[in-house]
Amino acid sequence: MSFQPSCAALASSVAHAFTSSAPSIRRARLFTLTPLALCLAQAASAQQASAPTADPATAAPQLQEVRINASSEKDMGFAPVEAQTASKAPMRRLETPQSVSVVTREQMESRQITNVQQALQTVAGVSPVNFGRRGFDDLNIRGFRSTESILVDGLVQSPGMWAKLQPYGYERFEVLKGSASVLYGQVQPGGIVNAVSKRPKKDAINEVGVEVGSFGQRTLQADINRPLSESGKTALRINAQVSNADDPTQFVYRKDRWFAPSLSIDLGAQTDLVLFATYSQSEWMRQQGITPYGTLLPNRNGTLSRTLFTGDPSFGVYDVESTTVGYALEHRLSDAMTFRQNVRYETEKGTGNFVSNQALQANQRLQNRQASRQYMDYDLLATDTSLLSRFEALGVKHQLVTGLDVRSGTSLLASRTCRIGALDLFAPVYGMQATCPEALTSDAPSKLTVAGLYAQDQIKFGQGWTALVGLRRDWSTNDTNNRVAKTQTRQKDSATTLSAGVVYEFKPGWAAYGSYGESFLPQSGLTFAGSNFVPETGKQWEAGVKYESPNGQITGALAVFDLVRENVTTADPVNTGFSVQTGEQRARGLELELGADLKNGWKLTSAYTYTQTKVTRDNNAAIVGLPLNLTPRHTLTAWATYKLPQYPHVTLGVGGRYVSEQIGSYPFTLPSYFVADASISYVGENYRITAGVKNLFDKAYYDGAINANVVSPSLPRNFSLGVTYFF
Repeated sequence: MSFQPSCAALASSVAHAFTSSAPSIRRARLFTLTPLALCLAQAASAQQASAPTADPATAAPQLQEVRINASSEKDMGFAPVEAQTASKAPMRRLETPQSVSVVTREQMESRQITNVQQALQTVAGVSPVNFGRRGFDDLNIRGFRSTESILVDGLVQSPGMWAKLQPYGYERFEVLKGSASVLYGQVQPGGIVNAVSKRPKKDAINEVGVEVGSFGQRTLQADINRPLSESGKTALRINAQVSNADDPTQFVYRKDRWFAPSLSIDLGAQTDLVLFATYSQSEWMRQQGITPYGTLLPNRNGTLSRTLFTGDPSFGVYDVESTTVGYALEHRLSDAMTFRQNVRYETEKGTGNFVSNQALQANQRLQNRQASRQYMDYDLLATDTSLLSRFEALGVKHQLVTGLDVRSGTSLLASRTCRIGALDLFAPVYGMQATCPEALTSDAPSKLTVAGLYAQDQIKFGQGWTALVGLRRDWSTNDTNNRVAKTQTRQKDSATTLSAGVVYEFKPGWAAYGSYGESFLPQSGLTFAGSNFVPETGKQWEAGVKYESPNGQITGALAVFDLVRENVTTADPVNTGFSVQTGEQRARGLELELGADLKNGWKLTSAYTYTQTKVTRDNNAAIVGLPLNLTPRHTLTAWATYKLPQYPHVTLGVGGRYVSEQIGSYPFTLPSYFVADASISYVGENYRITAGVKNLFDKAYYDGAINANVVSPSLPRNFSLGVTYFF
């Protein structure tokens, strides 16, 4: 057939690309994977076209739904029973030997979520870390930073992404806790967050909403889905949001413009293809906190206002623009085998201007500061090509995922470090002139190329037993051109990671499990001797019990874990200004989660987390044995909604979260706090009105700290009112 020579030639070009070392060819490696997928789809289509017409009486029914799109059932309720992040395929959470949590769209709407941190407040293991309203999605999972491990539709983002995710554009967030490198490669050890995007559906959706609230919040958003064919497999969906907001802190504001179209194309009953793009533009004045002296700690001059701005509005703002384009392809080769490919190309460019706090002067009145101008330019092409196979051998059922994960991108984060005068905290004067050098302080563009081969098999055997076994091999090359130091370096890393777990459903709806997982994350930089740093690694043991009621209305999970982070960079005790990788950190804990969708009108999601962290090895002996910063020992969260039986159009929502004190190596402790939220919504025939209040009792607390010089005040009580019209 005519497609065979082209496919053979393409396969040959792919093989040649992966053995070539020329930079232009290395970039082409990634693009060769894209036509390969289309070629396979073309081949399958040609086979179908040449096959004899089946007898109508025996022909298999044609599938009409777009399989790769999230169904509405997965995005509703407070007790989801399925997730796909742990295996890159739909899997019952009960049969997954690792902790995975799901935040559905219904949960987000009931709580009037505006950012990822708010969305994950009810997830066990996710710390309520906050570095001020600096404009990024900051997250800690199981005691460790996970900000750079937020994935979108299973693909990693550029490591320096400044843009925040807009929760309105996602059906749900799935949180896979612990080491997850087998399926996702270079990620941080605490876990990953996978944001699942809204995609075209076969049914029409027409939704326009407006929301206003405290501190100048104004949001206009729309979600429009239009089927373009009788089957609904060809459909166009457009999501858009425009928002402006001020802040309790003077001069601080944020403006976001976000647009995300996606198009599904009917390529036959066995093939699903979705093309997508996003565009976002954000401008904001960074707020990252104030000194602990006069807030958490005494200041001989008095108490400081929590809304004090310690930057300078005249120095400038952040202005960032990002775009993505890509596709998700799924082709069913047979009832037992599915070919899948996800491709995304993204760019992000912008400037960031901010003034940061240094040490407070001895008089505790004058705040030393430093001004920075940053210039950012990133691009990344990420592809994930996999084969999902289901088969049975020797009485054992397998669901096997094998794949190739390839990424390549360039990154530039240049900066100028500027001088600016100290600020009198008790009589601030703004508009100070900053002095910036003509030459860049840092300027080191880099190019990263990563390839990973992986396989993971879900094995069902015996009566109620399920095993999940995975293996991955990664190779990465990072070329850096330090134009300030006039040096060029190449860092090549490779790693093999594995994961294994077993689940036993010892009675219907009850399962016990145990698992082991590994992660790795390359580290840039050189030792004093000029050697490259080796990758940071993570190793986790986990065990637990899960529950799923027969009707799926209640889900629950209990997990205990032991997670070790190794090869942590720490200060070189001999050579000042250099680092060595002798650090080690440990996190142990217990997590409880409960979700319920009860028929009496109640819905509930709640979580309890006990986390014990410790610095187990470091060249700074003073911090060995201390807890990691920003890791509360106890967190307890709950959110519930109740549909009034006498007024079925009205739903009440109430919840809260308790966070124990946070002790680390900083000279202060973040005190414990309890915060309550509430909401009320009314659903009419073609509209919904939701009013909510966060921090109901106007609790003044601190939920983060950038460093020893800065603590982050939380938002005071704030209100919001949203109206959504369906047509």
